[in-house]
Amino acid sequence: MEMVGKVCLPLLLPYPPPSTSRPSIATVVNDFNSTSHSRTRLHIGKSSSDPNSGKPWCNHHLSSSGQHILNALLHSSTVDSIHLDHILGPLFIQPHPHPTHLSRDILAIIKALGFRKKTELALSVFDWVRNHHGCSNLLTGSAIAVIVNILGKAGRVSSAASLLRTLENDGFEIDVYAYTCLITAYASKGRYNDAVSVFNKMQRDGCTPTLITYNSILNVYGKMGMPWFRVTSLVESMKTNGVAPDLYTYNTLITCCRCGSLYKEAVNVLDMIKSAGFVPDRVTYNALLDVFAKSRRPEEALQVLKDMESNGFSPTAVTYNSLISAHVRGGLLEEASRLKIQMVEKGIKPDVFTYTTLFSGFEKAGKDEFAFKVYEEMKAEGCKPNICTFNALIKMHGKRGKFVKMMNVFEDIKECGCSPDIVTWNTLLAVFGQNEMDSEVAGVFKEMKRSGFVPERDTFNTLISAYSRCGSIDQAMSVYKSMLEAGVAPDLSTYNAVLAALARGGFWEQSEKIIAEMKDGWCKPNELTYSSLLNAYANGKEIEKMKALGEEIYSGSIETHPVLLKTLVLVSSKCDLLTETERAFFELRRIGISPGITTLNAMISIYGRKQVVSKANEILNFMYENGFTPSLTTYNSLMYMYSRSEKFQKSEEILREVLKKGMKPDKISYNTVIYAYCRNGRMKDALRIFSEMKESALVPNVVTYNTFVATYAADSMFVEAVNVIRYMIKQGCKPDHYTYNSIVDWYCRHNRQDEANSFVKNLGNIDPHVSKEEKSRLLEIMARELP
Repeated sequence: MEMVGKVCLPLLLPYPPPSTSRPSIATVVNDFNSTSHSRTRLHIGKSSSDPNSGKPWCNHHLSSSGQHILNALLHSSTVDSIHLDHILGPLFIQPHPHPTHLSRDILAIIKALGFRKKTELALSVFDWVRNHHGCSNLLTGSAIAVIVNILGKAGRVSSAASLLRTLENDGFEIDVYAYTCLITAYASKGRYNDAVSVFNKMQRDGCTPTLITYNSILNVYGKMGMPWFRVTSLVESMKTNGVAPDLYTYNTLITCCRCGSLYKEAVNVLDMIKSAGFVPDRVTYNALLDVFAKSRRPEEALQVLKDMESNGFSPTAVTYNSLISAHVRGGLLEEASRLKIQMVEKGIKPDVFTYTTLFSGFEKAGKDEFAFKVYEEMKAEGCKPNICTFNALIKMHGKRGKFVKMMNVFEDIKECGCSPDIVTWNTLLAVFGQNEMDSEVAGVFKEMKRSGFVPERDTFNTLISAYSRCGSIDQAMSVYKSMLEAGVAPDLSTYNAVLAALARGGFWEQSEKIIAEMKDGWCKPNELTYSSLLNAYANGKEIEKMKALGEEIYSGSIETHPVLLKTLVLVSSKCDLLTETERAFFELRRIGISPGITTLNAMISIYGRKQVVSKANEILNFMYENGFTPSLTTYNSLMYMYSRSEKFQKSEEILREVLKKGMKPDKISYNTVIYAYCRNGRMKDALRIFSEMKESALVPNVVTYNTFVATYAADSMFVEAVNVIRYMIKQGCKPDHYTYNSIVDWYCRHNRQDEANSFVKNLGNIDPHVSKEEKSRLLEIMARELP
């Protein structure tokens, strides 16, 4: 893969230093001239001790004439420059006896208009004063910050940045308050790179950040998934500049641990809170719970609940939702359901997040019946589904290949008063990617952009995964390169998406280098990271390396995580290692972890390939007894098992069961049944299934045709075999090595040298595009096998 070689060394672009180098992607704020100076100001925001915080805005700073003007502005039907001259003019009768009072009136009027969400009117007043002869000096730093804040809250972030740039060019002093308001505005719109650019610019210009500024940018770092060393460097810089962290700072630090599942670091921050003399509050505990939920640490999450209650904080719906999420992520679905009952018993009403988390958990485990029970209970309780619920439904139907139902859910979103969000589009991309439908992936991405959604980090991560699942590893790496060029900072999920793509291609050497890079400080590897490495070893046929990594997991050198044990089941099954597969599976059961549908499918697959029918049926019965819904993968493995046995006809019976359940068989399903009949000389039945496959809109692939070619060749029916080759070429399916091997091998086994030579010599008449290299390869086989 040419792109893999180009992109992956070095795989990641370095982050710019916090305050010295300019980011590579220009934004409107990068165009500011370096003319602003530092100014001290009272702290604002969540860390402020303002006694009026949270109270309605009042007019106590307005003079009587200012109040009169405000009323006139609010009651005027149209306000243009002429009307503003008439309304605001009286305020500027020269000489004004109290210029400080006048400046205060202007500030109060703009604030009042912003409070009443009169954004355009507030901006018009600000511009009028700025452009009125001799009055621009009445616009204080506070007035500038307030108008930036008003524009930001109205979603007009670009207008706010443009205004600040113009003001600075005109010689106005931009203080830390205005910068902080712009940072907050960018953050609220998800424009995190722009927020960081403003932060870097203000420092370059000598404007010292306040506590609120640091807290705002720390929150942005968390949303961006910045590496932990970048987050801690920011806090150290904060302390060096004489700004002491407050409880909000520490709570935000804990939240930053969520992205990388850094539960140990989160516990350290909790210790720092206590050492600094702060008392953890409800936000602290809920943030810590969220980290443990993301890290799949249900036991630690329960301990946080106990500590929380012992310190006088009653749990809320948010608390229980994090607890339920921790158990769902850990595969402890029964315990998660009991927690939902417990919260009801405590008088806490489950909300849409509670139900959706449980629904998603059962869906992921393959327990569709339980998932729908949760969904029905949710509706019965009058809890209206939100976009997260719809996204989970889309995912469920998509994973089961029920694309019509999936798109019906997509249509239901609008009918229920919701709108597709970025997660909806990412879910569609993931579903089509998982089903190797690359044209649909491209179509959804195009429609997503046409609907006004700008690709963000999760979208890029999803696209990388989608294309790699479609086998387009070069395309996946191209997406990754585009992500870096767009200035989107990679996070742990990005690393894992790239590693998963490399793993599918068996690029284990590149995978090892990336993980070494992560360990050097970029990002702490987690269970998914090592899971991808296991897959890379398996696909790269590095069995001994795979076994060695497995031993590190069993020994605890790498934390023995349920995800890693499940991956060991999958890769061992894939490599046909029965003993290793059973070892990982039994270890999962020993520690009390529900195996999940994917793990169970892997067990059925290897037992089926090994023709251990009794064991395969044991797993199948376990699935039924524990509420698992067999997937298409389950049925395909069973078809495979029977196709190689005396009960080969049972393969078609299972195919009929799949169709009866409303599932759509794939190429593997039909190819397996075709093989079953071909292997047993039932060519009419094989051709019947072949016709049915085409009628279902599935295009037969080279495996389908090779099965017929090999069967006809084995029965000395060479005319029929050649006809199949001609037909497959006509249908646009290119023959591979196995197509011709089956014919040449038969000739070699029966010492039919002349006929073998004739076949190869005349191969160009059958396949006009056959290469010289292919003919040479076949001749080498003949020279080696024939006497």
